[in-house]
Amino acid sequence: MEKPLIVITGASSGFGAEIAKLFNKENYPMLLLGRRVEKIKALPLNFDKVLVEAVDVTDKEQFETAVRKAEALYGKTDLLVNNAGVMLLGNVLIQDPAEWKQMMDTNVLGVLNGMQIVLPDMVARETGTVINMSSIAGRKTFGNHAAYVATKFGVHGLSETVREEVSAKNVRISLVAPGAAETELLTHVTDQNALDSYNAWKQTMGGKSMAPEAVAETVKFIYDMPQSVNIREIDIAATNQNA
Repeated sequence: MEKPLIVITGASSGFGAEIAKLFNKENYPMLLLGRRVEKIKALPLNFDKVLVEAVDVTDKEQFETAVRKAEALYGKTDLLVNNAGVMLLGNVLIQDPAEWKQMMDTNVLGVLNGMQIVLPDMVARETGTVINMSSIAGRKTFGNHAAYVATKFGVHGLSETVREEVSAKNVRISLVAPGAAETELLTHVTDQNALDSYNAWKQTMGGKSMAPEAVAETVKFIYDMPQSVNIREIDIAATNQNA
């Protein structure tokens, strides 16, 4: 039996790349989305049933065009992993509001775009799964994270709301909230004081945070449960993360 389509946003690195590797090993057809397609194409994958598209998730038309292209090849989307995200640390007293907007657009509106693209068909078919990647910062506060925390609290809230709305149609909305992890999220931070503070905190964990592979395995575990079972939320962090 042909396996169903998996769609992953932010697939060029970090959690998205590791999630893609796991599903690729089991020969799922995939649509991998990101702004840096050359990085996705450099991943150690079998690309026989993999479509790679350059997509900014804040552009709903571009996003939907890519999904429909993949569905024409591989059938309807069975899993959407809303993984694309931006973390721009900064103190709200001085942070450039353009960074607030960038995070809101990507972390919240990008997730909503993806859900609106795939959910109507999932509801009609009465099957399907959406896994939204949030953060421990969607459950508790961190200094120099105000706008980022706001976006991730938003992802938590919208995920639970939509879960309630589609649960009667056998559609699963789940959320994974990772703690600090070894990804590229910090590479775009422009506030050096905020970055120094984060790195000093990271030293309390021995200078190394959680491996992204652990988060990918969590996503796969959620998806592999029977459709009648929805793991609503998993918070996952390094054992020695103290916050």
